[in-house]
Amino acid sequence: MAKQLEKKHSLAKRWIHWINFPLLSMMIWSGLLIYWANAIYAVKIFGAELFHFFPAGFYEFLGIPSRLAEGLQLHFFFMWLFLINGVAYVLYLIISGEWRATLPVPGSLKRAALVTLHDMHIVKKLPPQGKYNDAQRIAYTGVILMGAGSIITGLAIYKPLQLSWLTNLLGGYEWARRFARRSDCPFRLNPKRRKPPCSRRENLPRSFGRFSIG
Repeated sequence: MAKQLEKKHSLAKRWIHWINFPLLSMMIWSGLLIYWANAIYAVKIFGAELFHFFPAGFYEFLGIPSRLAEGLQLHFFFMWLFLINGVAYVLYLIISGEWRATLPVPGSLKRAALVTLHDMHIVKKLPPQGKYNDAQRIAYTGVILMGAGSIITGLAIYKPLQLSWLTNLLGGYEWARRFARRSDCPFRLNPKRRKPPCSRRENLPRSFGRFSIG
C-alpha cells in the first residue's frame, strides 16, 4: 500500500510559525545587547566559576558593547509584534477549532511518556494518536504558555510604574525580573550600583527614568 502524505499544518499556521522566526531572532539579538550590561550567568561547580556567559571577546566580535539603549528599544519594539503574532495564533486555534487537536487531554501525560519510549525504541507499540501525538500536544501548549509568560513578565518590567498592579501580582519588580530570566532587563533598583558605560543612555525609554542602570 502506497504511503499518503497527510496535511497537518494549515497555511495560516505555517505563516504564523515562520513570522515568529525573524521576530524571535531579533529579540534574541537585542537581548544580547541588553545582557551585555549585566552578564550574570556562569557555569559553576562548588562555587568555582568554570565559564562565564560570555567572555569579553564574544561581545567585541559581535560589536555589542555600549548598545544597551538600542537593545532595549529593539527588544520592546519586537515584543509588540511577537504579542500580535501570538494573539493571532490563539485566535486562529479558537476560530478554526484546531484547539481540540492541540491542547492536552486527560491521559496525555502518560501517553506522552509512551511516545518518548517508542521514539527511543524502548517499547514497540505506539499509543493511539490523532492529528498530533500527546507529546506534541504538551509541547505545543507549553510553547503558548511560555510565550504568554514572556509577554506578561516583559510588560511588568517594561512598565513597572504604569502596570504596577501586574508587577505586584508577580511578587514585585525583582520577582518579575527573575521570572523574565533576569537577562531580559539589565537594570536594577539599587541606586548605589555601578553604572555600565552606555554611550546612548540618554535614549532610554522614559519608563526607565527612575531606575539606575547597573
